[in-house]
Amino acid sequence: MSRYWRLPPVWVRRCVLAPLVVALAFVWLPMTAWLVVVVAGVVAWALPGRVRILRVVFMAGLYLLWDAVALVWMLGLWVISGFGWKVREPWFQRQHYALAGTMLRSLFQAARWTLRLEIDTREWDIDAVAEGRPLIVVSRHAGPGDSFIIVESLINRFRREPAIVLKDTLQWDPAVDVLLNRVPTRFVAPRRSRKAGAPGGALSIATMASELQPEDALLIFPEGANATPGRRAKRIARLRTAGRAALADRAEAMPHVMPPHPGGVLAAIEACPEAAVMVVAHTGLERLSTVRDVWRELPVDKRIRLQGWTAMPDEIPAGRAEREAWLYDWWETVDAWIDTHQPEASGLGRSGGRIRR
Repeated sequence: MSRYWRLPPVWVRRCVLAPLVVALAFVWLPMTAWLVVVVAGVVAWALPGRVRILRVVFMAGLYLLWDAVALVWMLGLWVISGFGWKVREPWFQRQHYALAGTMLRSLFQAARWTLRLEIDTREWDIDAVAEGRPLIVVSRHAGPGDSFIIVESLINRFRREPAIVLKDTLQWDPAVDVLLNRVPTRFVAPRRSRKAGAPGGALSIATMASELQPEDALLIFPEGANATPGRRAKRIARLRTAGRAALADRAEAMPHVMPPHPGGVLAAIEACPEAAVMVVAHTGLERLSTVRDVWRELPVDKRIRLQGWTAMPDEIPAGRAEREAWLYDWWETVDAWIDTHQPEASGLGRSGGRIRR
């Protein structure tokens, strides 16, 4: 049985799901005050590692309010844009990115003290983001929320306007659905569910890359899905079946990442040759691949560390085979960095949930 949940039509998502989220938020709002006191002031901080149900309920309710506020905010932008007439003009695009930055910052601030979460980006060199030229951001994919964390940094720290190619199932979230359908985004259906003639990931990425401006960034996850041992083994087996034993051997030597799909990255580089490429590694989310993992790990302090390296256009080789090997070179760098920055190897203690810049 397919795990793909077919999206309802746009009118259902806009006229049914979005208003339902706002209505549920009004129901939830009266409960928020006492939950803040109980969770933040007493239980969550005084008894770390316990009462996970209250943490789950609190964060779920907070996310519901977060979604509702974003939807109301975007409704206002839609009205003042002439009921959608000018919503894609530059000023309104900037307002939507500002909204995304504000909402993500507030979400992480709440997670900081509710979940004792620390996001450490000190190793992500702010001087190495190639200002004045488009940026292609190529990141590993592990655990829920890594795209939110990277997008928040691109908007609030690096002052970029990110575009991203995502699975279309993310449109089940009404706020994500509305916001990302108003800024440069491509939603791609899984291959098994894609309609005949529908664009694939590489074509969508190339189209977006060709439209990048100097202040823009394109975020790509070449692994295509959260890295898990099963997916990694299947990906390596496919490389061998395709007669690509050399790449399969290299992939087997990288235990922390999956072999990247090069098509999207290479398509973006070809479509926007003046862009720099930033490769992003992160660790701290590896144990949060499934709902069961999130439930088991939620009460435990988390430290998420990010590192970014930037390659300028003249450092990128010419030729598809050379670029594919170059991408695997970077993936080996990412794997080595993860190996030395895993939580188990870092001797981390409880650090109080700070967001470090």
